[in-house]
Amino acid sequence: MAASGKNPKKRNSKAGKSTGKSKSAKYFAKNKAARDKKNAYNKEYHATKERKKYRAKLNKANRDSPNGSKDKSHTKKGKLANEKRSTNRARNGKGGKNSKK
Repeated sequence: MAASGKNPKKRNSKAGKSTGKSKSAKYFAKNKAARDKKNAYNKEYHATKERKKYRAKLNKANRDSPNGSKDKSHTKKGKLANEKRSTNRARNGKGGKNSKK
């Protein structure tokens, strides 16, 4: 039960507090030239036919899925499978561990 009154005690004292940025995010925040170079590369890379085709495939798979709240997960065999968004996105969190289904 939460405490009542003027200053109710939070259930989670760390709620809403950022734990910081990755090393690369800090680097690009400090170095404008490097950030501009990276953004130029990303813009060019994501404009290629292969990336557009890949994005279209994923968007179509999500659109055609009967499970509205589910995300698509990439399996080791290269297929797409329905999976909870939180589970799918947490897998590729900090540390970048590869543990595909």
